[in-house]
Amino acid sequence: MPSRLLSIPTVAAALDVDRRTVYRFIEAGDLPVVDLRTGPGRSRVRVPAASLDEFINRRAVAMPTARR
Repeated sequence: MPSRLLSIPTVAAALDVDRRTVYRFIEAGDLPVVDLRTGPGRSRVRVPAASLDEFINRRAVAMPTARR
């Protein structure tokens, strides 16, 4: 089954960040995309849902336990 592709606004909403932040993650190579460009015009990128899940898992941190 093909991977589900997410738009940049959808990814931004899932991460609760601005679209510019998502583009920074992409530029840094932290978030892979699929380019759906069909001509010389503006690029049209989508993020595979699995890549977003991996991105979130890589950045997950355990909360420190409270000291008593």
